[in-house]
Amino acid sequence: MGETVEKRYRVGGMDCAGCAAKIDTAVRRMPGVEDVSVSVTAGTMTVRHDGNSDLVAIERKVTSLGYSVFQVAGRSPAETPAANHAHQHHDHTDHDHDHDHANHDHTGQEHTEEKATDALEGLHGHDVPMAGPWWQSKKGRLTILSGAALVVAYLIGHLVPAIAAYAFIVAMLVGLVPIARRAVVAAFAGTPFSIEMLMTIAAVGAVIINAGEEAATVVFLFLVGELLEGVAAGKARASIQSLTTLVPKRAFLEEGGATREVPAESLAVGSTILVRPGDRIAADGTILSGESAIDEAPVTGESTPVRKGEGDMVFAGTVNGDAALRVKVAAAAADNTIARVVRLVEEAQESKAPTERFIDRFSRYYTPGVVVVAALIAILPPLLAGGAWDEWIYKGLAMLLIGCPCALVISTPAAIAASLSSGARRGLLLKGGAVLETLGKVTAVAFDKTGTLTEGKPEVTDVVAFGLDEAEVLKYAAALETGSSHPLALAILARATAAGITLPATTGAKALGGKGIAGTVEGQPVFFGSSKAAGARIPLSSDQTARITALNDDGKTVSVLVVGDTLAGAIAMRDEPRDDAKSGLEELTEAGIKIVMLTGDNRRTAKAIGKQLGIEVRAELMPEDKQRIVNELKRDGLIVAKVGDGINDAPALATADVGIAMGGGTDVALETADAAILHGRVSDVAALIALSKRTMRNIVENITIALGLKAVFLVTTIAGITGLWPAILADTGATVLVTINALRLLKPAK
Repeated sequence: MGETVEKRYRVGGMDCAGCAAKIDTAVRRMPGVEDVSVSVTAGTMTVRHDGNSDLVAIERKVTSLGYSVFQVAGRSPAETPAANHAHQHHDHTDHDHDHDHANHDHTGQEHTEEKATDALEGLHGHDVPMAGPWWQSKKGRLTILSGAALVVAYLIGHLVPAIAAYAFIVAMLVGLVPIARRAVVAAFAGTPFSIEMLMTIAAVGAVIINAGEEAATVVFLFLVGELLEGVAAGKARASIQSLTTLVPKRAFLEEGGATREVPAESLAVGSTILVRPGDRIAADGTILSGESAIDEAPVTGESTPVRKGEGDMVFAGTVNGDAALRVKVAAAAADNTIARVVRLVEEAQESKAPTERFIDRFSRYYTPGVVVVAALIAILPPLLAGGAWDEWIYKGLAMLLIGCPCALVISTPAAIAASLSSGARRGLLLKGGAVLETLGKVTAVAFDKTGTLTEGKPEVTDVVAFGLDEAEVLKYAAALETGSSHPLALAILARATAAGITLPATTGAKALGGKGIAGTVEGQPVFFGSSKAAGARIPLSSDQTARITALNDDGKTVSVLVVGDTLAGAIAMRDEPRDDAKSGLEELTEAGIKIVMLTGDNRRTAKAIGKQLGIEVRAELMPEDKQRIVNELKRDGLIVAKVGDGINDAPALATADVGIAMGGGTDVALETADAAILHGRVSDVAALIALSKRTMRNIVENITIALGLKAVFLVTTIAGITGLWPAILADTGATVLVTINALRLLKPAK
């Protein structure tokens, strides 16, 4: 089989970046494996291989390192992350391989987990992310056992001082044996300088220099630190997974005139479901009948319910308000908006940001460097300056523990994962750490007009009365347009409905190509169309012409109504700016960011909207012109974000430093762009940039905490002020502090 195949796994028991690095190194060495990406925060591993890899051997390798692993999906890289029907493809790739490993498929999720955990009782915390209370996890039980052994050793030491040293060695071994076992497996799998190895050397060295009591304490503190890391990692992981719990498990399916309850994941595209008032909607779809206020807060964070009726799109996980709805399912469970958001965020967590790549490289040399420095501290002073061997070996061992790179390595991915999750919950999707980093540096934002800065559909802005009053003008125009699906007709009908006007019947309505529409309403001939065509029927006075010209100059489309022999009035329409467009653009300007509108619309309309919003306008552009302008901005030294609806803007979105897709998460938008704003709020562009800046600040804080604590303890250890157990606190303490600091990003900015 020639093609590259992707397999995705859930990995249990990963708490820190060191875990991910060990798994990455070990799996990368397996035959046929082309690429591996591991995400601690998502608890996932994706393996790309040539199709001939022994998947069972890969899983065995991961379980031998002390983690549980089970397969969740397989996608070929040819597919885009958000592609619809990902699940269909996944079925087909699974069948490809499971001929080779008939036994593999039968193992099933539970069995694989069970096998992994049984094989390595008490190793790296192997419950798939910490489910249930911490004390029930393997890691929790091992920590409690180690703590109890330490207490017993202290008691024995006081009661029978002669055997105290042996009691502490036994207490130390309770915790150290599983750690040492992991260290040896990791060393053979290509990671000789793991934290477990440093820990094992330090503990054994401490026993040799008669510091058994401290060695046992350090092992216990190490396990406590790992437990805290596990809890923190679980919290970060749960934040994005909690999105999936929004979708209800059951749905009411309409079939052959009857309704029955079925599992939500069994719903097929095209089937009809009934959503009762107060129920969560079980699938993405279109309303067939009914009108209700939909609470989209769970998905969009938007507190005000949105009124939706026939033909409107609804999302899985949102709450139906006050009326029953019949909804036609538009996406299967694996492809609904929430599932796609979760998938995109998990994939984004696996793609590394430049800072993260740098720190990975740094730690590759840093840890062996620490081992060398620790050895020199232990050996040189006694050899060259006549220092006491015990004292300097002790300092060298403490140095080993201080040097563990865990906190440093997790400083970036923890912050990035937290902000990706935080963004996703507000409808801000980012495809990876690199996008997140670039966004904070953006100095220019180019916006599309239609559907981005504006609503994307015309609205009636003015009803002008000439011969009849405004309500009459609206009544006759709407009566003529009844049944038309033209956007301008829909705008007039919406305005008439809002005004509560009852529409009379129309007979003989027919469109007059390029001029307008004519028919008979209440026995009178009525014409509604361009001012030129209306003027040919009844001449317009100079005052009337002036009013129409003024409306045209504001970028509005004006249609004139003639009823019988009377020039009744005119209706002006325009695609109006979004409610928050002006304030959203002001936020960007205040942040010192250059803003420009790029549109294919006519210059007059674009200029009118631009003036209203206070933005520079470039109009009458083809898609390639937009791309050219983005390139020009980049040549001027600006970091450019392009915001568009992802279809006619594809070339410009791809060219910009960051492409941001606007609107309801259409496939094209999600795939073309680097980021997406699901609810079409212009202010969310500023929110994305602010989130990026907060994240980068958080990363700098994390690196400072990690290196700062190490520097302090390095000095105090060499000065003889602190010993082994404060050294282990410097490591696990820093890791926990860094993770907690990163989790602050989950809270919305003040």
